[in-house]
Amino acid sequence: MNAPLSSSPPAEPVAVTLDAPGGAGRLGAALGHGLAGGLGGGLLAGAETSARLWRLVALLPAALFLLTVLSPPLNHDVAAVLNFSMRWLGGQRLYSELIDVNPPLIFLFNLPAAWLASVTPLDGPRALLLQLVLFCGLVWRLSARLREGMAEGPVESAALSALIPLALVMPGYDFGQREVLMGTVAIPYALLASRRMQGLPTGGWLLFGVAVLAALGFALKPHFLAVPLLVEAAVVTRRGWRRIGVSLADPVPWIMAGVWVLYLASIPVFFPDFFGHVVPLVWDYYVDLGGMSAFGVLLTPNMGAAGVLLVLVSVLCLFGRFGPLVLALWAATAGAFVSAAVQHKGWTYHVAPIFMLAGLSMGLIVARWLDGALPPARARISAPALSAVMAGLLMLGMIRGGEAPFREIGYESDKGGRLTAWLQEHAWNERLLILTPDIWPIYPALNYSNSQSTLRFMNLWLLQGVNQRCPESGERYREPWEMSRAEFFVYRTVAEDFASAPPSAVLVTRHVGIPWCGKEFDFIEYFSRHPLFAEAFRSYHQQGEIEGYKLYVRED
Repeated sequence: MNAPLSSSPPAEPVAVTLDAPGGAGRLGAALGHGLAGGLGGGLLAGAETSARLWRLVALLPAALFLLTVLSPPLNHDVAAVLNFSMRWLGGQRLYSELIDVNPPLIFLFNLPAAWLASVTPLDGPRALLLQLVLFCGLVWRLSARLREGMAEGPVESAALSALIPLALVMPGYDFGQREVLMGTVAIPYALLASRRMQGLPTGGWLLFGVAVLAALGFALKPHFLAVPLLVEAAVVTRRGWRRIGVSLADPVPWIMAGVWVLYLASIPVFFPDFFGHVVPLVWDYYVDLGGMSAFGVLLTPNMGAAGVLLVLVSVLCLFGRFGPLVLALWAATAGAFVSAAVQHKGWTYHVAPIFMLAGLSMGLIVARWLDGALPPARARISAPALSAVMAGLLMLGMIRGGEAPFREIGYESDKGGRLTAWLQEHAWNERLLILTPDIWPIYPALNYSNSQSTLRFMNLWLLQGVNQRCPESGERYREPWEMSRAEFFVYRTVAEDFASAPPSAVLVTRHVGIPWCGKEFDFIEYFSRHPLFAEAFRSYHQQGEIEGYKLYVRED
């Protein structure tokens, strides 16, 4: 009997000839085995190549959104915060010479980009985008580390590998917003919560790093604390009250609480004007500025869509058993919704973390269902293609009219792009007094033109806030002795700063957002009542007007 051919080479070469006894049989066996092995190996190689291609396709939506967020314009609020961080790095004092409603953490977050822009050829927006992309890369890496050792079906594994990087960049124009940063850190935090629910061991440094990162992200705004509150409640509930001792011994909540206590205690030490000066202004004039009722905000298109998505995820979680990670993501989504609702605005960046976390939750729910519904072999073979389909559907769900990528595609021809080009031509690298309640399109136009605002505020929101009612005297403007302390502070500091160090130009808007009281509120007319402002402004002449903004240039 002929010995079977082995895939390993024989010790001595064997010659097979047709005229030898049994030679034809041995040759046929050799050819048959080689052909079967070749076809099997070819099929396996082809399947692996197909899987790799599908994995690349699944990452394509994330790559497209990455190109979108790297394209101008930088988000207006993000650009304004960056501008303040750069001015702070340049020597101006935060909350006395630079007054804003944001707690200091977001300005600290922007300092590395501000420093990088000061020592390299990168401008501020590019330096910040580099920092944000590296930050997302860190979160992606942490998420991958946290998934190690977790039980994942093939479709679930492929889906998470495609959807996590997509969730990090799919806010598009709102990339870099405080809410988006919160939603970003919530992803590894939810993965860590899932491990804690399952009792899976996590390396000490990994656990500590994720907990600190999450605590800092949730500390960006007080409203964000709703997210860890609900997630920690989900962890305790999943473990069961009989294991309350385990929950009390869990280091994660204590680490996060420690970070918050240290941060809160550091503010009056390093930023004494925040609680003493800024918070009263925010409480009196900013909280209700442009806000809606608690019910009205739920009827806005953004909050309405986010609410429907949250209800859908909630129903699926209630009637299906999709595991601890889905539970953690659902709790984070609910916390993000509460955070958005209490701000009474319903803007796109308020709901961005809801779409990030709910989109990831929906993808995970579908993936887990497919892993249970498909035969194991079919699920394993189909997983890369199914993950690509899910990533494509999530990408399409985030493309809405007026948002990414349409805002980026039409930037040069829209109001912001035209104002940017105008400032680059007439006020490049100049100091400007900005008299407007607008953030957009002033920012990022100032950033892209390398111009520097001399106003102590990002805009004149405070003047807008104190003038929501007409003066009781019947005059268009209050006299200095009739002004509140907040209004007189703006009136006095703008005039004094303007006179002491006159900027190269003054940019003022026609659209002030202040109620009509006999006639339109005019910023130049308002501040010219102060003798210092009036005297200094005589040296300026109007250079032109674009998009409702007038530019006055100082005569040399």
